[in-house]
Amino acid sequence: MNIREEMQKANRLIAQIGNFGLQLVWFILHLSVSTWYFLLEIAHAVESYFISSGLMKSYKALNLGKLRYLAIVVGSEEAYQTSKVSELLQWLEAIGVKHVCLYDMEGVLKRSKEAILEKMSNATVFQEADENDKLLDQKHMMLEFASFSDGKEAVAKAANLLFAKYLTSNNSSEDQEGEIFTEPHMTEALRAVGSGGPEPDLLLVYGPARCHQGFPAWRIRYTEIVHMGSLKSMRYGSLIKAIYKFTMVRQNYGK
Repeated sequence: MNIREEMQKANRLIAQIGNFGLQLVWFILHLSVSTWYFLLEIAHAVESYFISSGLMKSYKALNLGKLRYLAIVVGSEEAYQTSKVSELLQWLEAIGVKHVCLYDMEGVLKRSKEAILEKMSNATVFQEADENDKLLDQKHMMLEFASFSDGKEAVAKAANLLFAKYLTSNNSSEDQEGEIFTEPHMTEALRAVGSGGPEPDLLLVYGPARCHQGFPAWRIRYTEIVHMGSLKSMRYGSLIKAIYKFTMVRQNYGK
């Protein structure tokens, strides 16, 4: 019995040592990763400060000719921070961006439109994008508010329009073969119902999710998407850097 008890104690001791070793390895890995991201965040903060203060001369001259339309996707939880959204719009207005689309899945920004525009009234006069979404050379920024429900409603209207055209074509010609709907047909139908909209050149995502969060897919076929991190910790220098990197990239479109 004594030998068996001693063996059991030894096994328990070995198991405890093994568990402690695993916990120690996990702690070291977690500490290493946390330290790496902490140092990376400090580096980004320092770089952002240098850019915003004008010490990095290469970021001073932005070629906004390539950025005709900018989309901002905000996480639904962070969309309630209207003061931060207004500050972001002020930065974009100062940079010289003329056409901006504000998007969140739940439509929080759309419901907070008046509050956002009220906070921006001292800086410049904002107006929503018209139905044709024409990109005009104007002094003031043109704003568009969008949500996930807009995309669902647009697709439903476009599908109904295509179905109505299909029925009409079948009634007018009995011998006509079944029509195959392609992407250009859908694009034309979306424009017909007033939901085509311009395609953003650049889409900036603020929030924890690294995706477009349901932004209409037919409007971002050639859009450059950049994750900017949390809206609470947004930086002017990081915004300048994202726009600068976009203007320096050469985009190749296939036939």
